Amino acid sequence: MRRVIVVGAGVVGLTCAVRLLEAGHRVDVVARDLPLETTSAVAAALWYPYRALPQDRVTAWSATTYGVLAGLAADERSGVRMLTGTEVLRSPQPDPWWRTAIPSLDRETSLPPGYADGWTFVAPVIDMPVHLRWLVARVEELGGTLTRMNLSALPDDGSLVVNATGLGARHFGADPSVTPVRGQVVVVEQVGLDRWTLDGAGLTYVVPRTAEIVLGGTDVEGEWSRTPDPEVAEQVLHRARALVPELEGARVVRHKVGLRPARPEVRLERVGEVIHCYGHGGAGVTLSWGCADDVVGLADD
Repeated sequence: MRRVIVVGAGVVGLTCAVRLLEAGHRVDVVARDLPLETTSAVAAALWYPYRALPQDRVTAWSATTYGVLAGLAADERSGVRMLTGTEVLRSPQPDPWWRTAIPSLDRETSLPPGYADGWTFVAPVIDMPVHLRWLVARVEELGGTLTRMNLSALPDDGSLVVNATGLGARHFGADPSVTPVRGQVVVVEQVGLDRWTLDGAGLTYVVPRTAEIVLGGTDVEGEWSRTPDPEVAEQVLHRARALVPELEGARVVRHKVGLRPARPEVRLERVGEVIHCYGHGGAGVTLSWGCADDVVGLADD
């Protein structure tokens, strides 16, 4: 077994650390940003393969993650719940390309005005602040460590390194193909919703947590600002209320912005003593456990 340094403490880095520890490796996680400061903490975190390619690998990673999260839902401390919801579509569409990643998917006939098609399925919904704390606790329980550290380069001390730096891979992976895709959300009080709703074409989503509801969203390529835009927030609220009228009057709790680490394809490969695992776009949570399993396989090679 090796000493492994995981660089990056978002959901991908932490799940990699957990799986590596479970496989018997000695693991230290180091990161400039601690888990609750990462893009992962902003995510609405509905299981859904979004902005991630290639389709075959993403489908396989998503299926693995779905199974793990479904199991974690039995432990409320994990922050994972399995909720039924519907993706609505403006025109009839074939089944989604990731259809085989989930156990069942039904065509929806009760649609809001203006929609011609839709599918309903059960998906994991993750309360990310809760889940990130759970992952940190799991790392520590297994004997791993988590340290804030502002690195100038990936470690080069003979350890095996996992590069899970997200947008930081522009520097740490010397990879300019990684670009930010800005996502802004509005968090409102819980008003009794227990179903998620998604309009992928309009990038509108309503994702209920236990005590609040995350409304989104936006998808702005190349934008680095993390400052919420009040005008965009109003647009998000308007679209969400039009999609789910029950939100009318819900009190706004906070505004958040995250920068998705997009790339033409997810990079998951070993180069010498570095395993690169980044470029998950808007699907870091959705791919996390599947990618972590592959990282363990590469570490053991």
